[in-house]
Order: sequence, then C-alpha cells, then structure tokens
Amino acid sequence: MKILFLGDVFGRPGRQAVKRVLPDLFTDLGLELVIANGENAAGGKGITAKEADELFSAGIRVITGGNHSFRHLEVVNFLAQEPRLLRPANYPSQVPGAGSVVVPLASGPQVGVINLEGRVYMNNQLEDPFATARREVERLSQETPLLIVDFHAEATSEKKALGFYLDGKVSAVIGTHTHIQTADEQILPGGTGYITDAGMTGASESVIGLEPGPALDHFLTQMPIKFVVAQKNVLLQGVLLELDAGSGRCLKIERLSLPA
Repeated sequence: MKILFLGDVFGRPGRQAVKRVLPDLFTDLGLELVIANGENAAGGKGITAKEADELFSAGIRVITGGNHSFRHLEVVNFLAQEPRLLRPANYPSQVPGAGSVVVPLASGPQVGVINLEGRVYMNNQLEDPFATARREVERLSQETPLLIVDFHAEATSEKKALGFYLDGKVSAVIGTHTHIQTADEQILPGGTGYITDAGMTGASESVIGLEPGPALDHFLTQMPIKFVVAQKNVLLQGVLLELDAGSGRCLKIERLSLPA
C-alpha cells in the first residue's frame, strides 16, 4: 500500500500547490492515503478551520500540527471537534484536540497517525516525546500495525533518536518543522521508514517559506519585521511510503519534490 506524507504546507502557495498537484498523484502513484503537516497553512503560521477544510477537500485525510497549532485561537473549538486535525500528543492532556487518530482505508486496513513535538531548541515544557510515543504506539498498535509518526522537531539528533527508538514498532517516523527536505530517507534495521525532514510544500525561492528580503532585514538588524509569504518557484514536497499492510513494515521510502 502507498501513503504520501506532505511536508509543511506553507500559506496560500502551499495550499494551492496541494489542490493543483494532488489529484493527479492519487492516480499516478496509486495512493491510498495522504497525510500533511498543516501547522503553517494559514498565512505561514497556524491553521484555522477554513484552511483545514480546504486541505481536506483537496484529498488530504489527516493534518498534523506542531508549535504553531494554536497560533489562531479560533481553531481551538475546531480541534476539539475534528479528529482528523491533530496537535502534538505530548501537549498536556487537558489541551483541546487529539494527538493521534486511526483512519480506515477503502481497501480495508486502518492506519494510525501520531503527532509529536520535539523539546530540543523548542518548547522544553512539553511532556517527553519519547514516553508519549511509547504510550501512543502501545495503544494504537492494538488496532493496526500501520503507524505513521510526524515528529515536529528542530534538532536532527532528537529526530534521529526517536527514529531508532521506534524502529520496528511503527511503519515510519517522518520529521517536519525545518522546511528543508533532507536527503537521508532510509529504512532502519527494524523495518521503519525514516527521514529527518520531509520538506515544505510552498515557495522554494524563500527563507523557509518567507520572502528573502524581510527575513534578511531581520537577521541584519535584529528588529521586528513584518514577514511576507513568498510566492515564487512553488514545490510540493514530501515522502512516498510503500508499506506492507500485514506487518506494517516499510518496504520503500522515496522523497518527492514536484513543481506546482
């Protein structure tokens, strides 16, 4: 079975790329499920019900989040009501929304998706993502061997460590957050697919999705700057996973970077 995971969908250019490219990919690649990180879908920071519905309508089945999940307060009620829109599972339990979900496929199997956020160089007040991962995997593996983890984290070391920690227990550990697609896609010894960062679905002629000019001004002056979502050379980036439906093992992981 084939599953597509899209790297961080950034602003309107990213959403438009999904709508333009994704329909053909379902046929061309034989996709059974599409997952995307959408925590930057609304103007480059956060997501609201409007952007989530736009991505769902385009064919994305599960949207994962990260450190900007709660940037827009109006999303709180939607998170509480829409199980397909995730926020990191290692947020406190009283936070609205869910950090994981199991979705059925038309072909029969179910796929579990787990969303986690790293603590290194990020929010170190969150619960331990390793302990949270272990708890979520133990729970969801009672329902399905097909488990996909989005680890939204800054540090490569933390991402790679979680990959080895979950090797053989999940189908794939996919890193998000840094918006730069890495070239280390691999299948770990226990059969888990891994990549440090799936990349970004948005403007590649940018500083992680933003116009270079204002971003450069900020670095040069350290003054507050109004950032602008970049528009040029839009790419749809992510990874294509081929999984064994019976065992949950990853048979193949392939980077995608397509003009949109």
